[in-house]
Amino acid sequence: MPRFDVSALGEVMLRLSVPAGERLERARQLAVHPGGAEANVMSALACLGRRCAWSSGLPRHATGRLIENHMRMAGIDTSCVHWSAEGKVGLYFVEFADAPRNVDVIYDRAASCAARLTPDDVDWARLMDTRHFHISGITPALSPAGQAVAQTALEAARAHGATTSFDVNYRAKMWSPATARQVMEPMLADIDVLFCGQGDAETVFDLRGTTETILDRLGNLAPRAVVVMTRGDEGIYLRTREEVRFEPARPVTITDRLGAGDAMAAGFLHGYLEHDLTMGLRYGALLAAMVLTQHGDMLISTPGEIESLMESGGGGLTR
Repeated sequence: MPRFDVSALGEVMLRLSVPAGERLERARQLAVHPGGAEANVMSALACLGRRCAWSSGLPRHATGRLIENHMRMAGIDTSCVHWSAEGKVGLYFVEFADAPRNVDVIYDRAASCAARLTPDDVDWARLMDTRHFHISGITPALSPAGQAVAQTALEAARAHGATTSFDVNYRAKMWSPATARQVMEPMLADIDVLFCGQGDAETVFDLRGTTETILDRLGNLAPRAVVVMTRGDEGIYLRTREEVRFEPARPVTITDRLGAGDAMAAGFLHGYLEHDLTMGLRYGALLAAMVLTQHGDMLISTPGEIESLMESGGGGLTR
């Protein structure tokens, strides 16, 4: 039995935000929440009782310890973190807004410890003592070193017999669609699960047409993979070699707009580890809705609460 059910590698930043109705340029206080695509997935899986590990680069000072403390509180193993005597964590500033305004994000992540992480900095033997490894397209977007780390991670996972998942997670403020496609396409050839929103499929891979057509073309890019594609608040589509399935999104009153895609990926991987894709879709839809009802990117819950909501549908009074 491997040490971990799922492990991941990727940057965690500190999110500094103001609520809808306030403007960042006049802020007097900022809410602080750590968040990063891969770590968000690990946090949600840990809420389901899965044994999770996460690796990245952190500076050995207060902001690095703040991130590690949150990861530990989430129940995630941090023994594979590479600590640096100097450096910084990435920051991103968020101005939440209601329609017709857009939510605005400003990054300050250049040359962070995560962006400077190299393959030699990672304890691959320990990190890959796992059933499954997860990474996203944000990691290779960080830097040339990030590209090398992402490629090495996928190779190490296969060498250790772990299944793999890749979430495209395109970030327009980090790289162009053409560069993202050039870097990511070779990484998709041997993965086992591909997560991609329909918007990212169109922007990065220039895939258009019916849902089934886009799913088939994503399957051509990742021929070994189960393809999971989200369509906003419509729901989740799943493509295997045999069929296409659909799970509608759960109705939700939104408190915080970030983290739903990562929580969905966690829920799906929970079912995937049980060899039950329908279970994965159902958990994915629930966790995506749950994280939208709380502040921060990382889901906070318990297996008991999640199982109760799976059975009841939620919305009641617990006392």
